[in-house]
Amino acid sequence: MTRSNFLRILAAILVVAAAGIATYAAFASTKKVDQNIVFSSHALLSGTWDSYKDEYWEEATGRTLDKQQDDITTSEGQSYTMLRAVWMSDKETFDKAWGWTKEQLRRDDSLFSWRWGQKADESYGVLEDVGGQNSASDADVDIALALLMAAGRWQQKEYLTEARTLIDAVWEQEVIEVNGMPYLASNNLEKQSQSPIVMNPSYLSPYAFREFAKADKDHNWSGVVDSSYDLIGRSMESALGSNESAGLVPDWVLMDRSTGELSAPTTPNLTTNYSYDAMRTIWRLGMDYQWNGDARARDLLSKMSFLGDEWKEKSVLYSTYQHNGEVVVQDEVAEAYGTSLAYFDVIEPDSAADVYDQKLATLYDQNTNSWKQPLTYYASNWVWFGIALHENQLPNLVEGLED
Repeated sequence: MTRSNFLRILAAILVVAAAGIATYAAFASTKKVDQNIVFSSHALLSGTWDSYKDEYWEEATGRTLDKQQDDITTSEGQSYTMLRAVWMSDKETFDKAWGWTKEQLRRDDSLFSWRWGQKADESYGVLEDVGGQNSASDADVDIALALLMAAGRWQQKEYLTEARTLIDAVWEQEVIEVNGMPYLASNNLEKQSQSPIVMNPSYLSPYAFREFAKADKDHNWSGVVDSSYDLIGRSMESALGSNESAGLVPDWVLMDRSTGELSAPTTPNLTTNYSYDAMRTIWRLGMDYQWNGDARARDLLSKMSFLGDEWKEKSVLYSTYQHNGEVVVQDEVAEAYGTSLAYFDVIEPDSAADVYDQKLATLYDQNTNSWKQPLTYYASNWVWFGIALHENQLPNLVEGLED
């Protein structure tokens, strides 16, 4: 056999072998895989975004449904859908969600009513019997940021115009000056009230306020960045009526209009617990640290070492703790891990890998490219946001805007 014939035969054998390997690989890919391994953060985020839309979003209307609360729609839910859509470059979903939000929730002052659903007479609309016509400042801020990022990603001026209108409304209706410092209150009612200001630390988004300062030169949004860190820090340090503070941020707090002093709310449904509201603060601090590297974010996160201690001692984080660290509800919820992952990423990165692998990656099914078991509306969002931040998949799209 000549050398040239030998090489041709060898080449043919290699081609056949390669085809066999490819066939085997394709066949093997249909077999059961290790579901504890997340093969691609992009696949996970994309797949669970699609499954979220299938479960909680009405394609025909653009409305996000909270199925755990009688299919109500909140301004919060619309803001989450808009944020996720722009990060996923899903313009169709973004535009439908934004269109429904403008049509159904926008108030005369350009803020958004916070609660919409079926009324007692079986009609649908803003649920005024539970104060649904009032605003929730976290949703207003998140919607404005989503619009700014949409303007940056898709280079459409109308998004920027809408964002600026909303940013101005937030300042006029939801920002209150105390001791010369502008603070974001929790809703539109606080500015006209004479009672202590109702504050929710998890509504404070320093990374968003920095972008508002660029889009709105007429107002002191840099001051709101500073006041946000001030409020979060003081709410963590204050005992707030407890015997001590465990360094956890509370769900709610009251601020004296004259002195700025913080106190515990007296309304039963507003507590100083670290729970479903407060856990979002961890993520928001992590966002500002990842986007802007503010040392204050790292400092505040480091003071929440209670979370790291709980994980190291018990390998568990519960859904609800008192301000002094005592357990209120001894259950595990996925969103507690999704939000707290930002603490571990910044302060205890070795533990971050364990939390991610043991409590979040195991929720995902590679075979279906979705969650193994359906997550609640709230968990679906905050697990997704937490994993996306952990994987550095939440870029500042506002940077794409021209000056």
